[in-house]
Amino acid sequence: MNFKYYNQNQTVLFPYSFDDLIPEHHPVRIVNGILERINIAPLLKAYSKEGNPSYHPVMMLKVMVFAYMNNVYSSRKIEKALRENINFMWLSNMSIVDHNTINRFRTNKLEAAFKDIFSQVVLLLAEEGLVSMRQVFVDGTKIEAQANRYTFVWANSIKTNKEKMLRQLEELWKYAQSVAREEDKDPEPPEFKEISKEKIRQTVENINAKLKVNGSRTDSDKKARAKLNYIKNNFEKNLDKYQVQESILAERNSYSKTDQDATFMRMKDDHMQNGQLKAAYNAQISTENQFIVNYTIHQQTNDFNTLESHLKNFESLYGKEKMADLKELTADAGYGSEENYELLELKNITPYVKYNTFDKEQDAHYQAKHKTFSKENLHYNAEDDFYICPMGQRMEKTHESIRTTKTGYAQKLSHYQARNCNGCTIRGVCHESKENRSVERNHHLEDYKEKIRKLLTSKEGIKKRKQRSVEVEPVFAHLKHCNGFKRFTLKGLKKVALEFGLHALAHNLRKKVA
Repeated sequence: MNFKYYNQNQTVLFPYSFDDLIPEHHPVRIVNGILERINIAPLLKAYSKEGNPSYHPVMMLKVMVFAYMNNVYSSRKIEKALRENINFMWLSNMSIVDHNTINRFRTNKLEAAFKDIFSQVVLLLAEEGLVSMRQVFVDGTKIEAQANRYTFVWANSIKTNKEKMLRQLEELWKYAQSVAREEDKDPEPPEFKEISKEKIRQTVENINAKLKVNGSRTDSDKKARAKLNYIKNNFEKNLDKYQVQESILAERNSYSKTDQDATFMRMKDDHMQNGQLKAAYNAQISTENQFIVNYTIHQQTNDFNTLESHLKNFESLYGKEKMADLKELTADAGYGSEENYELLELKNITPYVKYNTFDKEQDAHYQAKHKTFSKENLHYNAEDDFYICPMGQRMEKTHESIRTTKTGYAQKLSHYQARNCNGCTIRGVCHESKENRSVERNHHLEDYKEKIRKLLTSKEGIKKRKQRSVEVEPVFAHLKHCNGFKRFTLKGLKKVALEFGLHALAHNLRKKVA
């Protein structure tokens, strides 16, 4: 039988080269070429001149990014690839890096310099004409944190426990008063409105004094003394614990005990249509031509409070000149607020951003059902500043008020009320209030809505609305479903931001290769 020559021990005159085994247009060559062009000065700051020589940061960066491009996220799996995969061997020039070194590079060395590296790569894509940096499409998604789903702290729970402590103090105080002798001069009763260590100590001392004076040994008195001992031994400790938890919560309503930066968020329904509440982070991205040009990680559960910091991050990545070049921003109704419209107006960015009732206004069925009685369809006389109710009655302006949002933004509201709704034949379908019907109007927001309505229903606005669904959503689909990135592997806000950034950079390079 005839076979080709085979001998594993055969020596060769010229050693084999990995370069000969990798095709000319292989993705690993694209990664190598792009990362060779970036300035690594920010990354070098993380290294010390003393001690043993470190692996070259460019080599480590190439290996890390290429690993994320190939859905390899574990440091142990990256180490294995450096031993077995010719693409990784070619990138590392046969350097065998252990998993601890890989993990230290990712979490310690790369963290401070990564956003600068990311922005450099995006600017290289802009030089090639793949992105213009003049228009962006913004959206967010919630990604589960690497945290226990069943160990959590809620702000409302802390509030409830504090109120319970106050009630127990008050009940014990009242009992002590009821059993004290009449000839005793009672000290001034404390105000049971807010709990504090001083109040606990003061109340405990007064109650203890009253119970000692009484000297009773009834069952009720024994229970009262047992409660008093419990308060002495536990209340101050609990109060210290609650203060620490409140400092961690800050403006949030919850956090996970195993990743204190993660907030519990309502995730999308599973296949059984069950809503899921999990520790997660809110990831915001700006895309153009399905390339990610900006990303930020937030602890807020909603989107409209994230836009300002998201744009600030864009400016910090690319500078004020690029920020001034940004002319259009397209987003869904989750970002439609007076504060965001004003922000975009100040930055001279055209906002193709829906407000919360825009889609309903386009729905003919909704309009037919709510045409007469909804506030949006009441006639407003801008010249004389009054509304007209469905029965033709004038609703005069009664007063103005200021409402402050969670971000500190002040909204000015005007309030209008009908003169007399008594005896009105349509009162039952017009409103449910026991008083005369009243409405409030934010004139500043209504002006923005009118501008946005015209903008979104224009030819360009319709195009942008259609384009948004094929710009941002496919990016999230690639990250979550194609690349299996449904849960973070690192903990803490800074490390989570780095991990998402690596996925974003890998996505951009995959997109360029495709």
